[in-house]
Formats: sequence, C-alpha cells, structure tokens
Amino acid sequence: MNELTQISPEDKWKNADLSNNFIFYKVMRDHPQACQHLLEILLNIKIKKMQMHNEEVIDLEHGAKGIRLDVFVIDSDRMFDLELQVTNTGELPERSRYYSSLMTLDSLKSGQPYNQLCDSHVVFICLQDIFKNKLPVCTFENICIEDGKTKLNDRDYKHFFIAPTCAKMIEDKEVKSFFEYLVSKKAESEYTKNLENYVNDAKNNMEYKRQFMEWERQMAYQFADGKKAGLQQKAVEGALMLINDYNETPENAAKKLNAPLELVLEGLKGNPKKQN
Repeated sequence: MNELTQISPEDKWKNADLSNNFIFYKVMRDHPQACQHLLEILLNIKIKKMQMHNEEVIDLEHGAKGIRLDVFVIDSDRMFDLELQVTNTGELPERSRYYSSLMTLDSLKSGQPYNQLCDSHVVFICLQDIFKNKLPVCTFENICIEDGKTKLNDRDYKHFFIAPTCAKMIEDKEVKSFFEYLVSKKAESEYTKNLENYVNDAKNNMEYKRQFMEWERQMAYQFADGKKAGLQQKAVEGALMLINDYNETPENAAKKLNAPLELVLEGLKGNPKKQN
C-alpha cells in the first residue's frame, strides 16, 4: 500500500483544494459565472448564454459509478464538458470521444436535421502531461488523413490543457495565473482570489464534507474489491498453469494456490482434455 492510499478521508478533506476533483466540481457547479469565465479564457471565446446542463448527481448506491464529476455547459449553439483530470488513466482520448458522443445525442432532438447539431467542446484540464509532447495545450478536430489539411467540419473539438506546462509556458496572463493557482496554490489575480474564496466556502460546507467522506469510503471499498478480484484472478491463472504444464489435478492446483475451484473449472472449459 502506497503513501497516498494511507491518507485518511479526514486528512484528504483538510488538504483538498481546487486540484481535487470533488472541490473543482463543487466550485464550478455552485458558481456558474466562474465556470463561464474559465471556459471563456481557456478557449478564447465569449459565451452568450450560460446554462448548466442537468442536475447534480451523486449516486452512492452499491454498484453505482459514484459521484458525477463532469460539468456540462450549454451556450446558444455550443455545448461544453469541462473535466479536471488528476491522474493519467491511459484512456482519456477514449473518454473524450465518449463524452462528445453523449453531448451529441443530447444536442439533437428527434426529427431535427443534423446540421442543427451544436458545436461540441470537450475540455480536459490535466495535472499530468498525458501526451508527452511538452505542449501546454493540445486541440483536436477531425482532419483528412490523406492530405492532412481538409477538415471534416463536424464541429467536434477536444481540448487538453496540461496544467504544469500551461503554468510555465502560456503567455496570456489570466490563463497563466489560473494554472499557477491550480498547480502551486498562488492566488494572485482577481479571478484566482475569487476561486480561493469559493474553495474555502466549499470546504466549510458540512454537507459537502459528508458527501466527500461517503465518496471516499465508496472508492476505498471499490479499490479493496478490485484488489481482491485481481489477486483471485492471478491465483486462478496460476492454477491453470499447474494443470496445463505440470499435470496437476484441478483440485490440487486450486488448493495449492488458494484459488476457487469453481473458477478453475470454469477456466478449463476451453481445454476439455485437462479437466480429468
């Protein structure tokens, strides 16, 4: 168990700031004007009509996905999904595709022509350099592979902001100050000082603290269950190797590696000659 997994939920809450998913979500949901301003300075746009999409969902039932951390924003003819990504999970490109698809489905009502689809912007603020190309910002849209320049013009955009690099390399002072605050907690602009106040307000909200504690407990349970399942899978794979390579009986192999016999037998179904 590493050092991070040993930190108690109470200490995590005490140390949480805007770079924490939960706090980021609460600040952006509770202060739409701050969310709007962030989107405007990051994408260099002006949002005409700001509307948060869907109600907050925090589902803590057993087997549920957990707290919904995405922030959906609707403009008059554009939709935005704003995400803070703390770690590199290895599947952010696929997630950006998935989120874009969800927004597309929500954008077009039955019977409407496709050209009435809203522009789609998926925005990831990443605390790690997921592309390893040393660029502060990576923006993607669909372009013809054959000539490398003809755009599909489907108005589907994905933006990845690499926070530590943005804090060092971005020239725009206001954008740079946001990322400096996110990375090093230095609130020096009017906007980041407001964000700092919003973070403090969220930290003093006892209902938010309760939700955070419940979320942390659920994540701990899921981690423990996943770890147990992974160890069990390795035991089953080891038992199958003993059966296939060393002619052990399923019963002996399962016993030696403390693997559930029924799962070992299930694994043997594709190799009938080894079942006896």
